[in-house]
Amino acid sequence: MSLRPWIFLKSRTNREIMSWLGGGATVIAAGMWAVFVFLVHHDGKVGGEASAPQVSQSGTGIASGGNTVINAPVNIGVNEQRVGQQFVDAQKPLADKLEKLLALTARDKGVEVAPLRAILVKLGEAGVSDEDIAKRLDQKADELVKLREEIGRLRQGPAELASFAQQAQALIDKGDLDGARKSLAAARAAARKLREQSSRYEADFLVQEARVDHLQLAYRSAAAKYAEAASLVAAVDRQKQWEFMLGQANELYSQGNELGDNAALAEALTVGRGSLLLAPRSERPLDWAMTQNNLGNALWKLGERESGSARLEEAVDAFRDALTERTRERVPLDWAGTQNNLGNVLTTLGDRESGTARLEEAVAAFRDALKERTRERVPLDWATTQNNLGIVLMRLGEREAGTARLEGAVAVFRDALTEYTRERVPLAWAMTQNNLGNALATLGERESGTARLEEAIAAFRDALTEYTRERGPLAWATSTGNQGVVLMQVAERRSDTEMARTAFAQIEAAFTAMRDGGHAPHASFYEAQLPYARALVAKLSEVGKRH
Repeated sequence: MSLRPWIFLKSRTNREIMSWLGGGATVIAAGMWAVFVFLVHHDGKVGGEASAPQVSQSGTGIASGGNTVINAPVNIGVNEQRVGQQFVDAQKPLADKLEKLLALTARDKGVEVAPLRAILVKLGEAGVSDEDIAKRLDQKADELVKLREEIGRLRQGPAELASFAQQAQALIDKGDLDGARKSLAAARAAARKLREQSSRYEADFLVQEARVDHLQLAYRSAAAKYAEAASLVAAVDRQKQWEFMLGQANELYSQGNELGDNAALAEALTVGRGSLLLAPRSERPLDWAMTQNNLGNALWKLGERESGSARLEEAVDAFRDALTERTRERVPLDWAGTQNNLGNVLTTLGDRESGTARLEEAVAAFRDALKERTRERVPLDWATTQNNLGIVLMRLGEREAGTARLEGAVAVFRDALTEYTRERVPLAWAMTQNNLGNALATLGERESGTARLEEAIAAFRDALTEYTRERGPLAWATSTGNQGVVLMQVAERRSDTEMARTAFAQIEAAFTAMRDGGHAPHASFYEAQLPYARALVAKLSEVGKRH
């Protein structure tokens, strides 16, 4: 059996001719042989002379053949019914053989004939050799069986997708492979949508778990959940991925800031820089600025704990970069928040320098922040910046001969305490009480009396009502040691031996707690006070013996 007609049918034009000439011929694989027979019979080589064209007259005039001129409209063409029957008669032997092959293969493999017929057409169009047709058709039948099994499994899946699989199988059984492919493509699009929705839901649940972890101070666990959430939405939502990476960095910052974990702060920087790539300044300037602000906070906190100033300088740059997009006109409260943060890092840098330039810059930054962080608008944020301003004024006052800056610091701390109340924010209240005590103590050192020093002792005592050793060992040690230093000064001025002994005990307790807690820089200050306190106790005890 020759299958050369496949080559003829690879031409689109020839297939169109076949369609036009069909006239009742069966348009299936067997129909190809009809075209082949027709063409052979009409090319003058096979089956005798070609049939003469039929000439019919329409209207008045003469009907003739050859070169006769006809004055009336005529129709010239083939007798479609007659030729169609010729097709059917001529193709029957070949058609029977092909249909027999299709039927046998369908029966042996347990598949429908229609998809096999469609595959046979494609094999012919591809120019598969005569010898390989049966083998290839058999292979394709096996593939049909496997495809049916796979689609059958899909029909057992989610209801939203099962109908697509059912429709695809029905189309395959009808031989409409193109239609089946479209149905499966539609199913794939629906499955992708479901997957994306599922990923979003899973990510959202992870984030809620992370927030519960945060409430329990399990910051590393929370950070891991944010990281997993970010990976779930990475392919479908760049904005959410950025948000979740920012959440991860924030949890690591909390771990480092609150629990003294410097490695966590370093990780927060790495994650923060990665999230910066997801928020390009040209596309999302405010998100970019927020990320820069958060990077600045991590750099500042890590820089505070290192001896050099490189991290702190980086923090200044990050905050100033953020302010190029976080402008007062565009986002006034965000602008004020970053100004406050900039003031904090400038204060830390100023503490490490002998001059006052950085401290003066810090004062300016805090005063700018207070232009938008008003007491009426955001009372607690206002109190935060007031407290920060009080710290830098105190630092400047310590370096100046006069007391104006120190008096200003005392006033600012007391203002902050009008909103930082013990009932509302107990730890912030205790922190500000500690700071107030420090400012009063510095003022008291410059006065001959003890009134300011006694106010300072009272402020430290208040702080210690919330700064308990169990709640915050470092904060407790700081206020305990600070109070001990002031008690030592008052004891010396009053020649009070018992007060001196109390002072020594408190300074020693602060030193021990900080040393054992791994806070060497803070511990060294109190360690330096111990010899003076010990000497004072000895001196006052000797004086007491003489009297």
